[in-house]
Amino acid sequence: MTEQNFDIIIIGGGPGGYVAAIRAAQLGMKTAVVEREHLGGICLNWGCIPTKALLRSAEIYHLMHRAAEFGLKADNISFDFSKIIERSRKVSAQLSAGVKHLLKKNKVTVFDGTAKLLGKGKVSVDGKTELKAPHIIIATGARARVLPGLEPDGNLIWSYKEAMVPKDMPKSVLVVGSGAIGVEFASFYNSLGAQVTIAEVMDRIVPVEDAEISAFVRKQFEKQGMKILTSAKVVKLEKSKTNVTAHIEVGGKVEKIVVDRVISAVGIAGNVENIGLENTKVKVDRGHIVINEWMQTAEPGVYAIGDVAGPPWLAHKASHEGVICVEKIKGVADAHPLKTENIPGCTYCTPQIASVGLTEAKAKEKGYQVKVGKFPFIGNGKAIALGEPEGMVKTVFDAKTGELLGAHMVGAEVTELIQGYGVAKSLETTELDLMHAVFPHPTLSEMMHESVLDAYGRAIHF
Repeated sequence: MTEQNFDIIIIGGGPGGYVAAIRAAQLGMKTAVVEREHLGGICLNWGCIPTKALLRSAEIYHLMHRAAEFGLKADNISFDFSKIIERSRKVSAQLSAGVKHLLKKNKVTVFDGTAKLLGKGKVSVDGKTELKAPHIIIATGARARVLPGLEPDGNLIWSYKEAMVPKDMPKSVLVVGSGAIGVEFASFYNSLGAQVTIAEVMDRIVPVEDAEISAFVRKQFEKQGMKILTSAKVVKLEKSKTNVTAHIEVGGKVEKIVVDRVISAVGIAGNVENIGLENTKVKVDRGHIVINEWMQTAEPGVYAIGDVAGPPWLAHKASHEGVICVEKIKGVADAHPLKTENIPGCTYCTPQIASVGLTEAKAKEKGYQVKVGKFPFIGNGKAIALGEPEGMVKTVFDAKTGELLGAHMVGAEVTELIQGYGVAKSLETTELDLMHAVFPHPTLSEMMHESVLDAYGRAIHF
């Protein structure tokens, strides 16, 4: 086995791993990345990016059907499903090549293969090459969780991968799970004409969101023709040659629905197997590696970042953890632990959902006295001009101090707006700071201002 020495080895080239590698290289560390499949990881190749490409196609198709509203004419509107899929794959390929270029530019050595920890400071690549470094970051990501009876078969029952590259457009789809992955696929297939049913085991869809946002999304989905089943458990799937009969228990009764395809979107599990953790003191809890605030594991010199280290399962969280981890290793003076409450979450269904911080219910659970502000899209000139009057912005403040505790949005382009509140939370702004900020007109962002004003009885336009 050939040997090579580095200052730091990163296992996994996803949004956590490759960003950590680039930052390490910037800080003068001799850096290696081991990636078994595609640079950019699941996010870039099979998650965040290609799904947004698919959703963009569906969004344009939907808007084309609304042409008359805007004084336009569009006849015989149709789509080429294979071309939609092809464009999505091209977008991913382009960005994966971009990551490869960035790593090369920063003189990061990339090893194609499967990494395994051999013990203190040692990693093997496919059992052929041994890498040594005093610091090793595990960034192996996660995979779709599989429930008994819902195992994807690549044909009738899909995981996110099969749902992203189908050979044919199904006429009906059952989506099991209503987290971000589930509702994004529900929106995509519904927009292209499939009859979509969502089955969610919790009592509301997108259950991590504020209750008012969840209720709004459900209403919009049903308005779009989706069937929503909450407090629902899929107890059995019967496959024929061409479709699936799903037995779904709701309220103590089992109903059957027949669909062309089932998409399983019931969460993820960390990739902790077969990477040599047994050769270390690294601890695993419920499928994820246990870390402290600096991403350190129980094994000295071994760290973990991103999805493999637990929630929130977000690419931008992984990237930020990678930077913090490397800067702490290098002794950068202003390195600081990550505050998960300041991480925005975005879901790109129709309507879009975005949030940061505590929901109203969580804030009250923590003992806060709260002031809550809301503002509807229908009160915003830009939203009306865009033809997107459905949505709302909600802000939650500490009544005693004026601290922004959380912000929750649903509607057009809120995934682009939420970072304004993300910055505000990171800067620990109060209601006065936000009230005194000048928001440009006409923009959707004005609703963010109005929601803050509303929390204190000062909304102008509603």
